Amino acid sequence: MNAVQGAQEGARPGPGSELGLKILVAGGFGAGKTTLVGSVSEIRPLRTEERLSEAGEGVDDTRGVAGKHTTTVAMDFGRITIRQGLSLFLFGTPGQDRFWFLWDDLSDGALGAVVLADTRRLADCFPAVDYFERRAIPFLVAVNCFAQARSYGADEVARALDLDRGTPVVLCDARDRDSGKEVLIRLVEHAGRRHTARQLNAVG
Repeated sequence: MNAVQGAQEGARPGPGSELGLKILVAGGFGAGKTTLVGSVSEIRPLRTEERLSEAGEGVDDTRGVAGKHTTTVAMDFGRITIRQGLSLFLFGTPGQDRFWFLWDDLSDGALGAVVLADTRRLADCFPAVDYFERRAIPFLVAVNCFAQARSYGADEVARALDLDRGTPVVLCDARDRDSGKEVLIRLVEHAGRRHTARQLNAVG
């Protein structure tokens, strides 16, 4: 059984039907969640962005992302087909802590999550990492390589975030469709391995 097949166990579609797997895209404010969903989605993505206003000046920390003028206030949604009969449904979560009450509903039934990281504001990742670790939801960290940010290796980011052993860290460009697809494929493979391991532990 390969990793993708393992991820699908327990959710087998009938003949001719399509299997949709739910993926969350999380991370800090301005890390590139909306950009990633939009770059890989094969449909016009649903976006719930609003312009930043004076009312949010004391709430939204825009240090390091001064060029950002909008923020997600509910979720982003997109879809990408991996192969015939298998699609990923992408749900981008809002990054600010005042919207975290939405995360429980969005994470219900999720196969796994991508935590987007911006090395200029790496600490913004900790809430998402903690959330998925506590709920045992498979996730990986995707470092969005901004041109003006200092470059760090995957091992350095993993140590800085104190990730559990085996949690993948990948480098990506959220604007690039192929780069985004590779992130999603790595996540599905990781989630498949986690699911298979749980099954083996259950019968062992």
